[in-house]
Amino acid sequence: MFDQPDQPAKQQEPPQRSGRSRALIITAGVIVALFIALTGFSTFWTERLWFSSVGYSEVFSTLLWTRVGLFLVFGGLMAAVVALNIALAYRFRPFFLNAAAADLNLERYRDAITPIMGWLLAGISLLMGAFAGASASGQWRAYSLWRHSQPFGTEDPYFGRDAGFYVFDLPWWHYVTDFVMALAIIGLMAAAVTHYLYGGIRLSASSDRVSGAAQVHISVLLGVFVLAKAADYWLDRFDLVTGTGSLFTGMGYTDDNAVLPAKEILTGIALICAVLFFLNIWRRTWMLPSLGIALFALSAILLGLIVPGVVQQFQVSPNVPDKEGPYIAANIEATRAAYDLDDIEIESYSSEPNTDGELETLDAATSSVPLVDPKVVSQTFEQQQQVRAYYSVPDVLDVDRYEIDGKDRAVVVGVRELDQSGLAEGDRTWSNLHRVYTHGNGVIAAFGNQRPEDDERQSSNVQWAEGQETDESSLTELTPDGYESRVYYGEKSPTYSIVGKESTDGTDVELDLPKGERGDENQTTTYDGDGGVPIGNIFEKVLYAVKFGEPNLVLSGSVHENSKILYDRHPRTMVEKVAPWLTVDSDPYPVVVDGRIKWVLDGYTVTDKFPLSQRESLETMTDDSLADDLGFQTLPTDEINYMRNSVKATVDAYDGEVTLYEWETDPISDAWGEVFPDILQPRDEIPDELLEHLRYPDDLFKVQRYQFAKYHETDAKEWYDASTRWEVPTDPEAEAFLQPPYRLFLDDTWALTSVYVPRGRANLVSYVSVNSDATDTENYGKISVLELQNERTDGPGQVANELSSDEDVREELLSFTQGGVDPVPGNLLTLPVGDGLMYVQPLYAKRSDTESSFPILRFVTVSYGDEIGIGTTLREAIADVLGVSASDTTTGTPPVTENPDGGGGETPTEPEPSGSVNDQIRALLAEAEAKFAAADRAQANGNSVGWARLMEQGRDLITEAFALADARDS
Repeated sequence: MFDQPDQPAKQQEPPQRSGRSRALIITAGVIVALFIALTGFSTFWTERLWFSSVGYSEVFSTLLWTRVGLFLVFGGLMAAVVALNIALAYRFRPFFLNAAAADLNLERYRDAITPIMGWLLAGISLLMGAFAGASASGQWRAYSLWRHSQPFGTEDPYFGRDAGFYVFDLPWWHYVTDFVMALAIIGLMAAAVTHYLYGGIRLSASSDRVSGAAQVHISVLLGVFVLAKAADYWLDRFDLVTGTGSLFTGMGYTDDNAVLPAKEILTGIALICAVLFFLNIWRRTWMLPSLGIALFALSAILLGLIVPGVVQQFQVSPNVPDKEGPYIAANIEATRAAYDLDDIEIESYSSEPNTDGELETLDAATSSVPLVDPKVVSQTFEQQQQVRAYYSVPDVLDVDRYEIDGKDRAVVVGVRELDQSGLAEGDRTWSNLHRVYTHGNGVIAAFGNQRPEDDERQSSNVQWAEGQETDESSLTELTPDGYESRVYYGEKSPTYSIVGKESTDGTDVELDLPKGERGDENQTTTYDGDGGVPIGNIFEKVLYAVKFGEPNLVLSGSVHENSKILYDRHPRTMVEKVAPWLTVDSDPYPVVVDGRIKWVLDGYTVTDKFPLSQRESLETMTDDSLADDLGFQTLPTDEINYMRNSVKATVDAYDGEVTLYEWETDPISDAWGEVFPDILQPRDEIPDELLEHLRYPDDLFKVQRYQFAKYHETDAKEWYDASTRWEVPTDPEAEAFLQPPYRLFLDDTWALTSVYVPRGRANLVSYVSVNSDATDTENYGKISVLELQNERTDGPGQVANELSSDEDVREELLSFTQGGVDPVPGNLLTLPVGDGLMYVQPLYAKRSDTESSFPILRFVTVSYGDEIGIGTTLREAIADVLGVSASDTTTGTPPVTENPDGGGGETPTEPEPSGSVNDQIRALLAEAEAKFAAADRAQANGNSVGWARLMEQGRDLITEAFALADARDS
């Protein structure tokens, strides 16, 4: 038997996909594509509906068409350039090729690509066009400002260009230049790949590696790129006045004498190289272009890096004050103009407190000092006025002023907002979160410098001005019919809420503020405001279900034809959306005006391109112990070097109405006013009732005090030496952060105040305040600085240490810190009083053995001169400093505790008259005489509010004396 020869093994064929598998893959692909398209469309359409619901459809339309236009123009250019270069490279491919191994390996790729060349060209072109268009649409701000550029009226000293050129024009021209270079590079890549595939470029060939057509094609594209690079170098010259150096922002000696000439020389070399590339169309040799590029690269290294380094090291560094002096002076001038520091008044001040002064004089001068710390008492507001666990107030409350009983009163205010985190886990159903718990209710307010008349009645030591638990309604009574208290738009509002009932006779399902003596009667309501987007039809339900990833919006029968959806409800988010050019202040604050709760926000126009002005991080400049996270909308980074408070905005807490008022005009605001016409209301249309609550913004003041710490010095040499440099002190109670500014009445002026210490030292060097009263049109925004001549004046950190270590203070606190009670220091306030500066700090007590405890104001400490005092009231603390009794009647004056701004406040503890009627009359007249004498002293010290209060009290005492006399005679 013969062995059978081996049979060749059968080659196994790859498994064939069934038609069903192919259909499933195609179906899955279609479904994914449809889902992506639906997601994108839902985002677009719901944004359109939101803008329409708040009455700013024109903003959405302007943004849409601007971005679409940029996408189409620049995307179309990129697609056309890519397609043209691929088509040219394919059209002028070699038709006869020498067979080479590398070329044969490419043959199969050519065979595969050629039949679909048209589709491939279209696909690549559209893809690159889409990328370019998306990039261009993101430049809508630069394009809009370029189209509507405005002059600033100031020119830089180096190029003689108006500041508007740097702010409005230069960023756009930089983008256009970069785009042209991108066109050349991507076109070159597309052409080179096509030439390589079709034999125009043969890397393996020993000669003629590049065909004539390919050489011409590549030379043109390289020439365009180098030409654009020359333009880029030319524009880079202007960036020297906005560039940040190691010492300051703007042109420096090295920039002016080395970098600027280098940019100009490189511009010329780039132009020569471009000409050499264009000449290569006819010469067909790479020799001259190669030499040009080598010279260009060598020059860039030599002129761009080595020469500036040599100049900096051997000319500038040994003589910085002399070399950089003129450039520092230009930086100082520009920075002071950009941050509006030129009009700040500096006054010499000798802090020489007189502790031999009279108690009544100091008591009257400090009658408006706020003792309620808006950060500490947030917990008190929570515990005393929370009503339910699902209501909350901010961690840091706001300070405002209201005219109550004819007098300006400082008030600490918080909105009782809905906080769904307070719901039990089992209650966090979709219906509860989005249909039942939809809104907050009401404003809670306490007088900033008034304590209860009876501490036994109100253990919180806070005198409420507005609150349900204490049945106080001072703010409600400002409006005859009260105010709309429901808060659907606020800082803690849910992601979205579904509101509205199915019919007029339907049942209310939204839980409202409980009522009843114990707050145990649940109330329900239905939103009937103008805000929100109707969501009654299936089309809108599907879009919002996709947007929020919630199928219940479609499946639930509780979403009916009368339903509305409320979303994007944070006041700051709303203003940033309807005014996308603004940087919005981090602290919206509530006011009660015209029967409504309105959120007030400050909007800023900023730039980082103002020539020669110092650039700094906005977050760094505004960061302190009370600051919130900012999150910026208008710049790629948070660095700025120009800032103006151009807009005051309000958001209605009930229906979400957004109103923008033009507060201050500047070129940037004017440019945006042309981009978005009729968006801003004129300043004179601000209602008077609202104007009373507008104030100088926190973030602007923080930025100005940060820059003024360095730029109060106008002499270039002194500025460089930094011997007079100031800084904002750290918060004594939170040393990782700066001390925040404080709002208070200062000499009858509603002011925002802060202090400076010398850099690296702890003693006080100056006191700064800004007039924050928007109704005072002449003085609003006027910043005043008291520069101390006495360097021995203690700063906040030193005073805080002295207060905490003083034996009398520690002994007084000892009785309250036993038994699980911890002291909680309040804000340390500094204010000029009499002939010196006084520090005032409230001290709270809080039990540490229970989570439901809250701080209670127990003591007030005072540092004045070299003396420290403590008392249960500010008057007692001042009396302790003076070494007298708070009830000392040697001047015939009864004790008066801290009073609110302009009178009223804690009820004076008048002694009951005793003895005969004649004795009582004589005592009352003596007290009245003392009041008038104290009023004269208050008037002499410029305290008109204290004068009016004391005069009124004196007249009341005389009236009482006459009444006793009439009763006696009858």
